[in-house]
Amino acid sequence: MSDKLFSTRDEPLASEDLDVCRRVHEALCSGLNIDRSSEAADRLGALIIELYRQGVHDESQLRLLAGGRGA
Repeated sequence: MSDKLFSTRDEPLASEDLDVCRRVHEALCSGLNIDRSSEAADRLGALIIELYRQGVHDESQLRLLAGGRGA
């Protein structure tokens, strides 16, 4: 059995990681005309963080994957 109780996806994000996710979220909300206080913005934020945790750390790739286009 593994000594590791949590996967790396369970580790907290550092402030630099959150800055990347925030910039992508703000860019996509603006580009897709999504109110940042809406449920759609919440879902988008969760998707961005999940993609980041899966290893997508490039901002343009995050925008493409989360926004469905080159937003």
